[in-house]
Amino acid sequence: MTQSGMVAEQVERVTGRTVELVEITTYGDVSRENIAQIGGTGVFVSALRDALLAGDIDFAVHSLKDLPTAQPDDLVLAAIPVREDPRDVLVARDGLTFEMLATLGRPARIGTGALRRMSQLNAWARSHGLQIETVPIRGNVDTRIGYVTSGKLDGVVLAAAGLNRIGRLAEASELIDVDVILPAPGQGALAVECAASNPELAAQLAELDDPVTRAAVTAERSLLAALEAGCSAPVGALADLVADGQVTELRLRGVVGSTDGTELVQMSITGPVPASDGEARALGRELAAEMLAKGAAGLMGERTP
Repeated sequence: MTQSGMVAEQVERVTGRTVELVEITTYGDVSRENIAQIGGTGVFVSALRDALLAGDIDFAVHSLKDLPTAQPDDLVLAAIPVREDPRDVLVARDGLTFEMLATLGRPARIGTGALRRMSQLNAWARSHGLQIETVPIRGNVDTRIGYVTSGKLDGVVLAAAGLNRIGRLAEASELIDVDVILPAPGQGALAVECAASNPELAAQLAELDDPVTRAAVTAERSLLAALEAGCSAPVGALADLVADGQVTELRLRGVVGSTDGTELVQMSITGPVPASDGEARALGRELAAEMLAKGAAGLMGERTP
């Protein structure tokens, strides 16, 4: 609701039209099961898309990382606004960092709902000779942070963008470097979707689009699609601009790992900043091919049909 309200204000500003927020509860919102167990891809999206196609709403606001990579022909991603910080954060007891948690004298219990985070956290801890126990959790921000304040967990890992949008980023103990945990493809970005049958609205919404963000997340999602993985698979990806003198390039990093962190395929590729969605998708496919050649396919828990 918070991120939808932010987009609504921008839409009102560019269209001059009043926007009414319509609250829709998805299965992913109410279920407390592990994301991979309840279907992963699309569990936060289907109800919103059904409302769009039924004409109950004019446009929907999604967390881009929750969107399936295959775009329906009757819907269009009209805008991908400027991306927030894509990193993850640690919210821990007593404001401790990961390295501080490693001095507890026992394995620190870290909660997360993402196989991607579990995989990379376990790999990082193993490479540094540290002991942690990753614990699967679900729930909203209050519920997850509550596990820490109640003493049930030593820390939880959340998306920086989500905390920042609700004004609670100060509660984070540590912003996690992307060298430790690569975010989910599209993390930190929003997607504004409308019916393809309404090109006038799509054109208005397109004023919110940020070309650099769109190119980056398109490359990330292309990697995910080429790996034939769903949004709950243990895949991390991040595309960002790299300045080399006068030339700016786009670097795409990707990682796939076993949940226990014992096996990890982590690679990167750099190319010219894509001038089109096609070029961005090609970058993602190229990196996916290299990762698959290194054994990435055997490390993914969820595969799309």
